[in-house]
Amino acid sequence: MLDILRAIFLGIIEGITEFLPISSTGHLYLADYFIKLSQSKAFIDMFMVVIQFGAILSVILIYFNKLNPFSPSKRPAEKRQTWTLWLKVIVATIPSIIIGLPLNDFMEEHLTSWPVIATTLIIYGILFIVLENRNKHARFAITDLNKLTYQTALLIGLFQVLALVPGTSRSGATILGAMLIGASRFVSTEFSFFLAIPTMFGASLLKLAKFFIKGNEFTGMQLPILLVGMVVSFIVAYLAIKFLLSYVKTHDFKPFGWYRIILGILVILIGFVF
Repeated sequence: MLDILRAIFLGIIEGITEFLPISSTGHLYLADYFIKLSQSKAFIDMFMVVIQFGAILSVILIYFNKLNPFSPSKRPAEKRQTWTLWLKVIVATIPSIIIGLPLNDFMEEHLTSWPVIATTLIIYGILFIVLENRNKHARFAITDLNKLTYQTALLIGLFQVLALVPGTSRSGATILGAMLIGASRFVSTEFSFFLAIPTMFGASLLKLAKFFIKGNEFTGMQLPILLVGMVVSFIVAYLAIKFLLSYVKTHDFKPFGWYRIILGILVILIGFVF
C-alpha cells in the first residue's frame, strides 16, 4: 500500500514536469532520495520511464480533434493540414531515431548522475533567461503552426536529441530550439507537445520491451503500482498542459529558467550531502 502512495506522488511529479521545461529527470532524481519504491531496480528504472505514457494520453485527449485527420467536422483543406502536421512531426522524430536510439543505453548508463543533471538544469535555465531577454522586443518569424516548414521541424528534432542528456528536459530542449529558430512561444510549445507523442510512446515501449527481454516480469503489486503512476501522470499532465498553453500567451519562460537554476543548485547540495 505504501508503494501505491509513492506511485501517486511520483505520478504527480511526472505529470507536472514532463511538459513544463523544467526536467522530469531532475525532479525524479531528487524524489528518488526521499521516495524510493520498495521494488527491484529493474522495475524502478522501467517505472520512471513508462509512467510518461499517461502524460502522452493527456496530449492526445486535449488535441484529439486537431490531430485527427479523419474528423468528419474538418473540411478537405483542414484534413490536408492535419496530415501535413503529422508529416512534420515524423520528420522531427527522425533525429531521435537515427542519433538518439543508438546512444540511449550509453547515456542512461554513464550520464545519469547528479553532476550532469545539475549542470544541464543550470545551463538551460541560463539559456532560457538569455533567450527571453533577447526576444523581449523581437517579432517571431513563425506565429502559425501551419507555417512551420519541414526544415524547421527537422531542426527542432535535432534539438530534441539534446534531451538524451539527463536534466536537459525534452520539452525544454525543443521549445528552446524552436524559439531560437524563430517560432513563437505558443507555436514552440504546441509543436513540442505533438513531438512528444511518438517520442515518448517509443521511449515507453522500448523501456517496457527491455524490461521483459531481460527476463523480468511483474510480481506482487508491481502492475497496479505502474498503472496508478500512469493514471496520476495523465490527470496531472492534462492540467499542466492547460496551464502552460494559457501561460505562454501572455508570459515568457524566464521564471522557468530561474526555477531550473535553483533546482540545479539544490541537486548539487543534495549530491554533496548524500
